[in-house]
Amino acid sequence: MKVLVCGVGQVGWQIAKHLSKEGNDVKVVDVNADLVRKATDTLDVQGVAGFASYPEVMRQAGAHDIDMIIAATSSDEVNLVTCQLAYSVFGIRYKVARLREQTYLNALDLYRSDHRPIDMVISPELEVSDAVLMRLDIPHAFDSKMLMDGKAQLLGLRLDAECPILNTPLYQLNELLPDDLTVMAVAIRRKGHLYAADASDQLFEDDEVYIFAAIGDVSRVMDLFGKKTQKMERIVIVGGGHIGLGIAKKIESESRRVRVKIIESDRVTAENAAEKLDRTIVLNGNALDIAILKEAGVDRADALVAVTDDDKSNMLSSVRARTFGCPYTVSLINDPTLSQLMAPLGIDSYIDPKAITVGGILRRVRHGNVKSVYLIGDAEAEVMEVVVESESPIDGMAIKDIDFPEGALIGGIMRGQNIVKPYGDLRISSGDRLVIFALNDDVPKVEQHILKSAI
Repeated sequence: MKVLVCGVGQVGWQIAKHLSKEGNDVKVVDVNADLVRKATDTLDVQGVAGFASYPEVMRQAGAHDIDMIIAATSSDEVNLVTCQLAYSVFGIRYKVARLREQTYLNALDLYRSDHRPIDMVISPELEVSDAVLMRLDIPHAFDSKMLMDGKAQLLGLRLDAECPILNTPLYQLNELLPDDLTVMAVAIRRKGHLYAADASDQLFEDDEVYIFAAIGDVSRVMDLFGKKTQKMERIVIVGGGHIGLGIAKKIESESRRVRVKIIESDRVTAENAAEKLDRTIVLNGNALDIAILKEAGVDRADALVAVTDDDKSNMLSSVRARTFGCPYTVSLINDPTLSQLMAPLGIDSYIDPKAITVGGILRRVRHGNVKSVYLIGDAEAEVMEVVVESESPIDGMAIKDIDFPEGALIGGIMRGQNIVKPYGDLRISSGDRLVIFALNDDVPKVEQHILKSAI
């Protein structure tokens, strides 16, 4: 597929990186010539420097011969105009726009199918807000993702010394589980190395385990791994921009029992947040200032969520909250290489907005019935949902006979409306929705050789 990515900031860069790595013909446009040069030197892409919303720049980038355009600049207005040009002037078939302002996100008439200037809207800020709320719903999971239309969930659990199933082989764990418990370990990260789980693997302290579970079994899974549930009644948010404001708004709309305070360093942003919120207290100050943290009541908070645009500030404010006794912290991290520091620093969970956004784009680029794509870690692996068609080579095959690469496995199956635990003799049927874990290098093998006709 020929793809034009407009805007090579953090989101655009990651999108271009992944799409080019998957063999797509990618071109990038950015007003910053240095960013374009860095992209062409580092990634397998071509680039043009200039305003993406200028027709002449689009022509230079070859827009007349593009299958998909992704407008991911920092300006909503530029992204909207770019998609309109793509539709009206160049006839580009598929158009994606990144939008941040709620006003545009609420204007659903802009994106009606008969208007067609935008086929897909991506909002990293909105998606990050949803991801944070999911983390708050399931504390002690450092990662989580809803799957199968909300009927199942992927959980990332870090095992500590109190975990009751340490040193237990996975095959033995499966034997001990009740038959009605739909749970499957799909991956383990040990000493920084991520790999697909095998029945012979034992679980050790400090392992990070990715678990697939039916939604009704999540609480029992947390108990099984020694993770106690905890009500979040007092939350401190560091950062009152789009993300922090969005989180506070959703909490206000969903619960009157949760008390929220926001710490925002910029006065204008703080005033804007205060005007748009009803019950949330907004404090103007530095979240690393002990006096501000005390005023926000971090010592009594159930959680601190740091979502500024500065990774280091997010990490440091989370660490400082820990010293005040805050039991749970979540940090927004744009640089995925910093994720390895989360556990040593005592930060419970982190969220990478680029990974969330890229997953949505990859779902659109992939062929066939791919329902969702979720990136794990620094794009080391994917969890994808695929609907099996009757033409698929695996239709009718027993799971044990499918020639999966070593780094891939089926984590769960939805058959009709039921979540089914995979086992060796179970035969795949057309219409089944599979959740597949695959290491990054094994994704093409899964697509091309195993589910060739299904995705």
